Amino acid sequence: MLDALRSAAHRLRREATTLYLVARDPRTPLLARLLAGAVAAYALSPIDLIPDAIPVLGLLDDLVIVPLGVALVLRLVPDTVQADARARAAVLVRKPVSRAAAVVVVLIWIALALAAALLLWPLVQR
Repeated sequence: MLDALRSAAHRLRREATTLYLVARDPRTPLLARLLAGAVAAYALSPIDLIPDAIPVLGLLDDLVIVPLGVALVLRLVPDTVQADARARAAVLVRKPVSRAAAVVVVLIWIALALAAALLLWPLVQR
């Protein structure tokens, strides 16, 4: 069972990397690019909508939101773009994880949270 979970985690990481590559490909339609970027950022981000520490629900968001997002994006992307992105993703997931990229992702999430807080602050003050 542990091997099956590891395999599923590896596939999920490869699919998220594929979406990242699809989002950066100029042959991808704009809507698919935006959605692919959002799903890839969510899947690869160390910050979740529902923290993993919450039993069942914490993992459920990763098991539901990410696969649904992947399926939706892949329906919007041409087959040739998918094939190219999958081939490049297979190579990329074998490489070591970049700590600098993780820091950048965390900083982006912090910036988005601060921007949302600043936009919502006037509404809370009323």
